Amino acid sequence: MSITPEALEQARALLADFPVVDGHNDLPWALREQVTYDIDARDIAADQSAHLHTDLARLRAGGVGAQFWSVYVRTDLSGDAAVSATLEQIDCVDQLIARYPADLRAALTAADMEAARAEGRIASLKGAEGGHSINNSLATLRALYALGVRYMTLTHNDNIAWADSATDEPGVGGLSAFGREVVREMNREGMLVDLSHVAASTMRAALDTTEAPVIFSHSSARAVCDHPRNIPDDVLERLPGNGGVAMATFVPKFVLQAAVDWTAAADDNLRSHGFHHLDTSPEAMKLHRAFEEAHPRPVATAATVADHLDHLRETAGVDHIGIGGDYDGTAFTPDGLDDVSGYPNLIAELIGRGWSRDDLAKLTWRNAVRVLGDAESVARDLRSRRGPSNATLEQLDG
Repeated sequence: MSITPEALEQARALLADFPVVDGHNDLPWALREQVTYDIDARDIAADQSAHLHTDLARLRAGGVGAQFWSVYVRTDLSGDAAVSATLEQIDCVDQLIARYPADLRAALTAADMEAARAEGRIASLKGAEGGHSINNSLATLRALYALGVRYMTLTHNDNIAWADSATDEPGVGGLSAFGREVVREMNREGMLVDLSHVAASTMRAALDTTEAPVIFSHSSARAVCDHPRNIPDDVLERLPGNGGVAMATFVPKFVLQAAVDWTAAADDNLRSHGFHHLDTSPEAMKLHRAFEEAHPRPVATAATVADHLDHLRETAGVDHIGIGGDYDGTAFTPDGLDDVSGYPNLIAELIGRGWSRDDLAKLTWRNAVRVLGDAESVARDLRSRRGPSNATLEQLDG
């Protein structure tokens, strides 16, 4: 449906009161890749639309009130190299917060998020993306928590020794014994267990193990778009009992079935010519551009994402949904959600579909704040009953 000016005005008014908590933004990795963390060269107080999906003016225009900044590192970094790169990512977020104190406020707790909202600043939290970041060490997990990391995605695109990824072949059948211990230790610390990127078997194993609510920081509904990065209905149906939150992503190849199919065909085209499907060499890109010219890329819209949110609300319930755009972590974005200024278009689309103000306030702000607060409460209880675990991968998995 078309977004009316009246709906857009209502959306902006809603976001002024209940701004967006976005579950996943890859600005720190983009800064690493583009300028090696030279934030003078990508000053987000200035317009960065030529280089990034994110800058301060567009965050404000989008009604963003809290952001989980991803401290992601690639899975080809492993062992101590992965830990060091994660520390560099954490440092990048800390530098951004220190540089822009009028706009960004460090947030470690749900109370900090509310304080930032009251001050008119953007609560800035950290989320690690991929269990390779802890190098199979529960002590390293605790160190990341001490440095402000408030969720960890158990895997990224590849399996790790103790957890299976959605986009890899089955390895340990979900979570190994050490993987379950990681979940328990995250519960004890108060670090949210993030089930984006993991295999459905891993989702189910984590839900069987966790004593605290989980999140999906940037995943949509598999029933609407059949991609392994999305959440099956049987898992969504477990969220009310767990208390968790599924935060819909905007990545076209995860939310639009035609884009899923197009991507598969484009990848097959590269492989058929002897290239890896992720090859970005000039020769591979020339081949890819020729394919795209002959077969135009399907375009997602705000309505595409709204279709997922409708299904998430129907299946998991309005208390268990949120938003995780994955800006600066994807090459393509939906029309109307081109960058972080686009959230009002999504909210206006939902207003046009009859979503109430209360439903929208839960989607944008209340659910995400509540889930972090609930994880904190569980952690207080667990720490009163058990000490830190020093179990190792070798001890538990052999």
